[in-house]
Amino acid sequence: MSNQTDIPHFNPMFRLQWEQAQDCYVLLFPEGMVKLNGAAGEIMKLVNGKNSIEKITELLLKQFPDGQGINDDVNEFLIVAAEKKWLYYEQ
Repeated sequence: MSNQTDIPHFNPMFRLQWEQAQDCYVLLFPEGMVKLNGAAGEIMKLVNGKNSIEKITELLLKQFPDGQGINDDVNEFLIVAAEKKWLYYEQ
């Protein structure tokens, strides 16, 4: 379980990119590509190795002020992203 002050980092094997042909953000890696849905793309755009989970949630709430449950959505997505090795947290 992540702490709100934890800072997610991209696994260097993955690169986030807007893919015009897919009309969405994707994660590129040597063996292929992962299409991200809109919410996942918005979260991943804010992963920069400096923003904490708390800061990512705060920035998303500014962008989507009517976002009910954004905190839970961010936490759940970042847990899955870490399990899939897209992200990591420094110890």
